[in-house]
Amino acid sequence: MGRRIIAIFAAAAVALLGVVSVLVYAKGADARAVSANQPVDAYIAEKVVPAGTTLKDAVRSGMLVKTTAAAKGLPQGALARVTDSNSSLLALTDIQPGEFVMSARFGTTPKGSTAIQVPAGMVAVSVELSDPARVGTFVTPGTHIAIFDSYKIKAIGTDEKSKAINDADIQGTSVLLEDVLVIAMGQTALTPGTASAEGDSKDTKDKGASSDAASFLVTVAVPPKDAPRLIHGINTGKLYAALRGEELKMNDANRVDDLNIFNLQGVGK
Repeated sequence: MGRRIIAIFAAAAVALLGVVSVLVYAKGADARAVSANQPVDAYIAEKVVPAGTTLKDAVRSGMLVKTTAAAKGLPQGALARVTDSNSSLLALTDIQPGEFVMSARFGTTPKGSTAIQVPAGMVAVSVELSDPARVGTFVTPGTHIAIFDSYKIKAIGTDEKSKAINDADIQGTSVLLEDVLVIAMGQTALTPGTASAEGDSKDTKDKGASSDAASFLVTVAVPPKDAPRLIHGINTGKLYAALRGEELKMNDANRVDDLNIFNLQGVGK
């Protein structure tokens, strides 16, 4: 009889522990969800902030206005507060209206005195991207981006399988760099050269007009170990940028190719 009572109490204790564990987990999940949607302070540009303007003056004159936004909706590095430690910093470049202002947009030397400020221990590499590939106007100095690379998949060998892979011209896309700091943007669009000779036919001009697309320089800071990967991607692939959000993990960003994009079986799966 005593053993049955002990067994009953033990089972009750285990059940109670399970209930408590579920409640604790649910409470933690709710807390994380609330934290992600919690309003946080941020600054947005109401007017153009000229390069060289102090952060204090930009706020005082209404160029920058404090607002609130959900924590998960803000880009990484958004300016959250103006204090004595940063109020005297200068706008490194012009800040356009409508931008969420990044802390990295302010420093000690505005553009013109020095071209760009490269963080210590990093190297600056310029990437030429089309307007969609640079996320339109939303990528600005101080934002963090991920860089993807699209490339042709090649097989090494002379066997029939390798030959079939190479003849199929299979294209793949992978994450090249997960988290890259943008430190400068090109001031003017870079457009490929177009035929200017008067003797060019209309067909040639029309073809050039349809294929030429404006591109822009995006200068990023990367560790020396990542610079060769980025430069190799620039020289051999087609790069595309994605604007990062807060606390982003890219562990599930697997390689996609022509054969597995719709979960088909085949090469590159």
